Amino acid sequence: MRLHSFATVLSFSSLAVGLASAANLGRPPVLPKRKASILIDPAAQPDLPTIGEAKAAASAVNLNLTDVQADILLGMKKDKELFFFFSIADAKTFKAKLKTVVLPLVTSTDQIINRTTEPDTMLNIAFSQTGLTALNITDNLGDAPFAGGQLKDIGNLNDPGTTNWVPQFVGTSIHGVILLASSSVDNVNTELATLKTKLGSSIKEVYSLEAAARPGTQQGHEHFGYLDGISNPSVEGFQLTPFPGQAVVPTGEILVGESGDKVQRPAWAKDGSFLVFRQLEQLVPEFNKFLMDNPIRAPGLTARQGSDLLGARMIGRWKSGAPVFLSPLHDDPVLGGDNQRNNNFTYVEPGQTRTDLKDPASESKCPFSAHIRKTRPRADLGLPEGNSNDGSIKGSSNHHIVRGGIPYGPEVSSDEATSSKTKTERGLAFVAYQSNIGNGFQFLQKLWANNAGFVTGTTGFDPIIGANQGSARDVSGLDLTNLNRTITLTTDFVVSRGGEYFFSPSLSALSTKFSA
Repeated sequence: MRLHSFATVLSFSSLAVGLASAANLGRPPVLPKRKASILIDPAAQPDLPTIGEAKAAASAVNLNLTDVQADILLGMKKDKELFFFFSIADAKTFKAKLKTVVLPLVTSTDQIINRTTEPDTMLNIAFSQTGLTALNITDNLGDAPFAGGQLKDIGNLNDPGTTNWVPQFVGTSIHGVILLASSSVDNVNTELATLKTKLGSSIKEVYSLEAAARPGTQQGHEHFGYLDGISNPSVEGFQLTPFPGQAVVPTGEILVGESGDKVQRPAWAKDGSFLVFRQLEQLVPEFNKFLMDNPIRAPGLTARQGSDLLGARMIGRWKSGAPVFLSPLHDDPVLGGDNQRNNNFTYVEPGQTRTDLKDPASESKCPFSAHIRKTRPRADLGLPEGNSNDGSIKGSSNHHIVRGGIPYGPEVSSDEATSSKTKTERGLAFVAYQSNIGNGFQFLQKLWANNAGFVTGTTGFDPIIGANQGSARDVSGLDLTNLNRTITLTTDFVVSRGGEYFFSPSLSALSTKFSA
């Protein structure tokens, strides 16, 4: 059932529960006021559950979706979004205003997926470690990367120092981020202006980034042109029935303190999640030129088709979303647009439980180095997903994240396309949620994408997000006509502009722990 095609019927009893929950958090009841949906719904992406489905899933694991901030489980579904990074100038005043001004506006998960309660503008808030310190919250959240901050983690991420970082991310002045999403930029700007006025001198703006889904038929696609968000996992407590091929992850792999979270946490942190933010610039004209200059010379393919094939093998999907493993030589838009089929593969033939890493047949369909294979190896680590009984492959099944990113920056201009040179920055505002950054984002970036020896000793780097501190990266398996050929990438087509690690608390924690 499509998210934007159902009519939700809200019973009197469920409405009463929602109003009571809002009252218990010191928030006014949220009444219907939406004019247009905040959310996009590309056909190829997994659908969000209906409110009824989500409540049934949550009930099965005793999860309170009213207490979970909306963006955590939402995925890559927002139309317009603004990231407002701030520092806390007056902690006492800010804590008071957090309860009276911010908390009534914070959108919960059950609100965002219910058409009768979805607000005009979604608001979520999260805090860095230095933000917690500024608020005199001294509890250890049990996450070392979060505690140190992204700047100190730069070595694990293989960024070439802070050369390319947005200056505001270099330091410890960012105490928090407010996420505002809506169907229009005007709604976002109006909400932000009102918020800034009411918060007054209790905060200082450090940096902001505007982002938006791409227009027209490119909605849901990132700036290189490939449909995104297809392989986000199904989280227990949010979805009852996963889509074919979706990884099913325990609630506690995304939400702190729930089943599957094995780290000791303070009680108030339950149902929060660690938010990783990265501003990732994409050099689109340069990427396109690389593809045009290096087509795969497979029999029967034109040069343009060979270029398209190279790009698809670097990503692991065609621009339509069709996986190259299921459509090795040509794009298949019908397959790409079908969320019942476009994620339903494991890299092995039906009935097999483990990829034979020495068998070239698997790599001929999809390179081991392909972006989507590097970051979700599926049967390369054994089935059920991630099992590695003999210990020969690093990894396990607890390395999933929920991605909630969104493109930023304008479309490629004709001048940029002609010159094959980026002149205006564009890219992805990368957002990922997990209960453990070390097992989630950091692991995926450091031990898989940046690890030339994963999944085999000759795989090379992830050609899209793999980083080598700015140095050249060797990638194998891309050339269908010679799988042993190594291609050396001398340009990082995705450039890290920095970011920060945050904690997105539950609404009840915002009401008690964070407010005066």
